[in-house]
Amino acid sequence: MTIQRMDNVGIVVDDLEAATAFFAELGMVLEGTGQVEGDWVDLTVGLDGVRCEVAMMCTPDGHDRLELSQYHAPA
Repeated sequence: MTIQRMDNVGIVVDDLEAATAFFAELGMVLEGTGQVEGDWVDLTVGLDGVRCEVAMMCTPDGHDRLELSQYHAPA
């Protein structure tokens, strides 16, 4: 079984690499990874001093996306 549709989903994980591998097994495709931090991130998530790694994944048809986030700060 593969994912058929997903709208606007973000998941915070403890292990970004393992989570990315899990969703790849379900048929999702890794679009890219990166690190986010700064005032705009703090404002968006409502926390101070955010430092976060993200992986963006999409469904095979390219329409729906999943954002996996692993926070390094704050604790």
